Amino acid sequence: MIKIAMLGAAGRMGQAIVRCIARDDSFALIGAVDAEGQDCIGQDAGQVAGAGELAIPITAEAREACVAADVLIDFSFHTAVAEHARLAVDLGRPIVIGTTGLTDDEQAGVRDAATQVAVMMAPNMSLGVNLLFAMTQKAASVLGTAYDAEIIDIHHRHKKDAPSGTALRLGEKLAAGRNQNLKDVVCYGREGDTGARPEGQIGIHALRSGDAVGDHIVSFATEGERVELTHRASSRDAFANGALHAAQWMTGRAPGFYDMQDVLGLA
Repeated sequence: MIKIAMLGAAGRMGQAIVRCIARDDSFALIGAVDAEGQDCIGQDAGQVAGAGELAIPITAEAREACVAADVLIDFSFHTAVAEHARLAVDLGRPIVIGTTGLTDDEQAGVRDAATQVAVMMAPNMSLGVNLLFAMTQKAASVLGTAYDAEIIDIHHRHKKDAPSGTALRLGEKLAAGRNQNLKDVVCYGREGDTGARPEGQIGIHALRSGDAVGDHIVSFATEGERVELTHRASSRDAFANGALHAAQWMTGRAPGFYDMQDVLGLA
């Protein structure tokens, strides 16, 4: 049985992971953490998640909650992630990170931790989305810049970052398939008199509406045809089960920086 400490336990993804742990005898929740001052502090993590009482109160004391864990899972807020990665180093534990929206400095802190412990970081833990990453890169390498490439990212109204980490990773995979640097060719939405679309541009568009769990569409179009690769998530369980799959894979893993492509053998 793998002992999990959940960082960001009261968030949407944290709750989904707690529910999945409660249903799977391969895992045990031994710690639950959220930010100081949140209403959830002191409440039972299972009850907050709708999984029934688990006798694990949510705390703001991360070290205390994580010290007995085999693996840390982080779906907190970007400003806390580097600190959580340092905690993983201090405890000598692997950490799975699904939090998105990190700044360059915050990402550097995570990569520094990966020199001492195993760090698995991915913008999307879904097995299907990670297959989409690989398919997008392959399609881009075959179709090239002769096909106009656009990425559409659809999430619920409460999502705080745009574009999503998944959309950005799709853009990176698409650019890599064309031997491009995404930063050199990306266009985030369009407005006004933009002129003709330049060849090789990658468009990324974020829609935020309703309760959409997460849809991503990659479109390749040229004169006479269009190819679309689509992933639609209907439940956060797809991401939660992927995170637990990653946690299992990370147990006993050597220090290094990994992503879901490594976990699934797609790297």
